[in-house]
Parts: sequence; structure tokens; C-alpha cells
Amino acid sequence: MDTENRPVLTGLLALVGVAVAIGLLGGLAVLVGVKAAGIGEETSASDDSTASATFSLPRPTDTESSIPAPEETSEPSAGESTSETPAEAISLSATQQSVSPMQQIDLTGTYQSGEGAILQVQRMENGEWSDFPVTMSVSGGTFATYVQTSRTGPNKFRVIDTDTQATSNEITVTVG
Repeated sequence: MDTENRPVLTGLLALVGVAVAIGLLGGLAVLVGVKAAGIGEETSASDDSTASATFSLPRPTDTESSIPAPEETSEPSAGESTSETPAEAISLSATQQSVSPMQQIDLTGTYQSGEGAILQVQRMENGEWSDFPVTMSVSGGTFATYVQTSRTGPNKFRVIDTDTQATSNEITVTVG
């Protein structure tokens, strides 16, 4: 073959030769590195040095529902007070006692027995509780959210567990 008359072909063959040589050397280096690191080797359970690096998940099992059943309550008699709250009660508080219209009202509280419960914020309107368009979930026995309203004057709020219908104490925030 006359290589002086075909310089492009000669250059191309030289490039292919260099690429093959670099590829072989690179592949050999990776192979040596994999063998040295022990990647892909089988390990046995009796090998204590690698047993701690093994990750396994337990088999799933059926669990019972963790949602407590609603407790039946009897109507209080004339002499009993209904203001006492049980130990598992929902406790609600507001950071602000007075705000401007549409200013954020931070609501926080605790519900120790209500892990994962969804709480609906309610506001007293015309003598009865109405759902406010805000919900939150209980995590670690606590909850937090905020509401905004333009209704001026005293606004009474509470939260209610959407599953058990347990209610919190009432709080009053003055707007305006």
C-alpha cells in the first residue's frame, strides 16, 4: 500500500490503533481495580468481616389497625361539668390574640394519642361550628397550621379529629 499518497487514511488508521491501545489499557486497569476491591465476589454468612455490610429487609407481616376505636360517652347529668378534658384531649393554642384582617393566625397544639390523625379547623359561626378550609395532621403528638380571616371581631376556633370526632378547647382571636 502506498501510504504517502493517502495521508488521511494513514492518519485515520493511526488514530484507530491508538484508541484500541488506550481501550485495552483502560479495560485492564478497571479489571485490576475490580479484583482488588473485591466487587462481584460472593460472600458467605460465616465471613464475619463482610457480614455487617449485608443489608436485608424483614418480611412484611399483617399488622392490626393503630387507629383507636371511638370511645362511647354518656350524656352528663345536670350536676356534672363538661369543661373537664381527658388526658388524651386535643390542646389548641394561638400565637396571636389580636390580628388585623387577613393577617396570619398561627394555631398550634398537642394531641398525644392522635398520631397521624387529620384535624379539621372549625370556626363558630351563628352559634354553631362550621368547617374552616384548613386541615392538618398530627406528627409526634403535635400539630401546627395557620388561618387567615377578614371577619372582624372575636373569632372562636377549635379543631376536630375527622375520624374520632374528638374536639379541642376553644380559642378566641380578635380580628380588626
